[in-house]
Amino acid sequence: MKKTIRNFIFDLGGVLVDVDKERSIKVFKQLGLGQVEQWIGNYSQSGVFADLERGEISAEVFCRRIRHLIQRTVTDGQIINAWNAMLGEVLPWKLEMLLSLRKHYMVYLLSNTNAIHWEMASKRLFRYRGFDVNDFFEEIYLSFEMHLIKPSKEIFQATLNCAGLLPGETILIDDSSANCAVAETLGMYTYCPKPDEDWRHLFE
Repeated sequence: MKKTIRNFIFDLGGVLVDVDKERSIKVFKQLGLGQVEQWIGNYSQSGVFADLERGEISAEVFCRRIRHLIQRTVTDGQIINAWNAMLGEVLPWKLEMLLSLRKHYMVYLLSNTNAIHWEMASKRLFRYRGFDVNDFFEEIYLSFEMHLIKPSKEIFQATLNCAGLLPGETILIDDSSANCAVAETLGMYTYCPKPDEDWRHLFE
């Protein structure tokens, strides 16, 4: 780890939270949403899913549009459960690592996510030893609130500006090589963990 590093920016899905898009695809198909694969990607979404992730539509509008695509009676709860099915857990060692890092560094979250996923993640996945999600990060930056999506240069620049960070003192840990490549053009350091990688070695 570079001695100049003072700030860590973590991605959510694929880095902190285990994600399996196939689980959501399977449940959506069971609800009757065919060809859902065309909208759900590993690192970004398209169609109505992208509109939700950019914060262009609310969760209620998202459910209404999904119901229209399915063209059968399904509840908002069924749609939300299908979309949340991809989210796994945050392993305890990752939570311990975040708490440990916060003793010596500034730690931030920057995620392409949406109101539905964030409600589940913030309320359930970061409940640990009496801590909640705000105890793990100095600030939290989310695509649906910023109306920007990685890998746009604008979302990284906005995060640096809002947090008052110098790129040369900041490392992004993100499982998308495209996101890392853009962050590097701004002068940030990056690390792109492989699927299921234990990246504790970064801090040894």
